[in-house]
Amino acid sequence: MIDIHTHILPEVDDGPKSWDVAVEMCRMAAADGVERMVATPHSNERYHYDRPYLTGLLDHLRQLVGPTPRLSLGCDFHASYDNLQDVLARPAYYTIEGTNYLLFEFSNYGIPTQIDDWFNLLGSKGVTAIITHPERNPILQQTPQRILQWVEQGCIMQVTASALTGGWGERVRRTAEWLLERNAVHVLASDAHDSKQRRPLLSVGRAAAEELCGAETARALVDDNPRAIVQGQPLPYFPNPVVGR
Repeated sequence: MIDIHTHILPEVDDGPKSWDVAVEMCRMAAADGVERMVATPHSNERYHYDRPYLTGLLDHLRQLVGPTPRLSLGCDFHASYDNLQDVLARPAYYTIEGTNYLLFEFSNYGIPTQIDDWFNLLGSKGVTAIITHPERNPILQQTPQRILQWVEQGCIMQVTASALTGGWGERVRRTAEWLLERNAVHVLASDAHDSKQRRPLLSVGRAAAEELCGAETARALVDDNPRAIVQGQPLPYFPNPVVGR
C-alpha cells in the first residue's frame, strides 16, 4: 500500500511534535503494510510551506527510519487565492514528488465561488487536483453532488481511510460510503498526524472498502492509484461517477 497524505515531519504543522513520534509513525505504517509514504505538510495561513527546508527534514527522517517505508514529499495545499497564484507560477514546488498531482484542501467554512475556474487554471498548467477528505467537509456533506461534478471535471477524490470505519463519526462515514457507491473515490489515505489518535494506518480502511466495493477496487484505492500518482502516471482506476441518484 502507498499513503499519499500524511503529516509525519515534526514541528512544521499540527503533525508530530518530536522526531521520536515521527519515527514511530513511519514504523507503524510499515508494520501495517505501507511501503511508501508521502509527507504532506500544510500550506495555509497558519503554516508556511518551505520546500527546501522540508526536503532537508525529510532526508533526516529517512536516515532515522531506514529504507522502509520509502518517503516522498508533497504538500497539503489549502484553497486560497494567494496559494493559487503561487502554485500557478511554480507548480512543482507544491506537487507530489514534482509530478502533476497536487493535494487540494478546502476550508470547512467556505468553498471559493470561482473554484471550477481554479481547477481549469490548474489544468492549464498540467496540474491535477486531488481533493482531500471531501467526506469530512461539512459544506460538501450537504452538497455532495458538487463532488461528482468535480470528478467529471477530472479531479481526483481522496477519502480518509478511517472515515470508512467510523473514526470520524457516522455522518462522515455515510458520506464516504455515498461517494464510494457512486464511483467517486480514487484514493484512500491516512491523513495521519500522530501515533495515537490519527494514526498512519490503511489496512482497516482497505478492508472496509473491500466489503463495500470488492477487492479489486479496494486494491486500486490503496495501491494501484496512489502508485500511479507518485510515479506521475494516469490513474488506472478512474470510472465515470454515478450521478442522478
